Amino acid sequence: MAIRIVTDSTSDLTPALRKEYGIEVVPLTVHFGPESFLDGVTMDQDGFWQKLGTSPHHPKTAQPAPGDFLEVYKRIHAEGDEILSVHLAAVLSGTLNSAQIAAQMLPEAKITLVDTKTVSLGLGMVAITAARMARAGKTVAEILPEIQAIASRMNIVFTLDTLEFLQKNGRIGKAQALLGGLLGIKAILQVDKEGYVAPADKVRGKSKVQARTLELMQERVPAGRKVRIAVLHTRAEAEAHGWLAEAAKLYQIEESFVAEIGPVVATNAGPGTVGFAFYEV
Repeated sequence: MAIRIVTDSTSDLTPALRKEYGIEVVPLTVHFGPESFLDGVTMDQDGFWQKLGTSPHHPKTAQPAPGDFLEVYKRIHAEGDEILSVHLAAVLSGTLNSAQIAAQMLPEAKITLVDTKTVSLGLGMVAITAARMARAGKTVAEILPEIQAIASRMNIVFTLDTLEFLQKNGRIGKAQALLGGLLGIKAILQVDKEGYVAPADKVRGKSKVQARTLELMQERVPAGRKVRIAVLHTRAEAEAHGWLAEAAKLYQIEESFVAEIGPVVATNAGPGTVGFAFYEV
């Protein structure tokens, strides 16, 4: 019996990473008015930004239905494998709840569910670690404490050009206080240890954002330490690589990823997002 890793599309794993590690991804949905698209399946990043520029409707997102998880779980169970299903923070979405309902509908399967209390490439790096350990022959009992420890150490610090998308989609969380009076001010946000989006700081002018974000990173993990790190962005790949180069001056980077945020997370983040997901190894 092998262990198969299931996650959701907010993990922002590239198709290449999904294939490399055999990770099953259950997509969330993006709605533009009456039109619906499966994140990473019937809509990719290019399609999302094109639609955003032409649709009269602001995008909304929806969690997978329990049946979407059940279909994946049944297929894996029929192949004789155990399931470790890791998902974005329950406080941000009902996705984990849908997975729980599906697991209850298939009691004969061995399914373990994890609330990582993170999102995007923070979730993605947890899923990759789980997949590597499963491939190395580790049991769920061995994998679970390791990925829970990583999730508890995971930091996400990022900047947005606008808070409009978070506000419209009800994900503003603890950053509500930043709304209003932000002319010329750039917000730096974080995903806190419970999974909420919360303010980290604010600076005047975009030119100061990167330097302050790097300072905030060092408050969480001191410079010189060994880290795994991902740079997440929306339509800003060159800038993201520049941010990674600056981080490499501060840390011993054991492994790094650069990836564009997928449609569901982009619906809440909006354009002009750049940030780090990272943890000390």
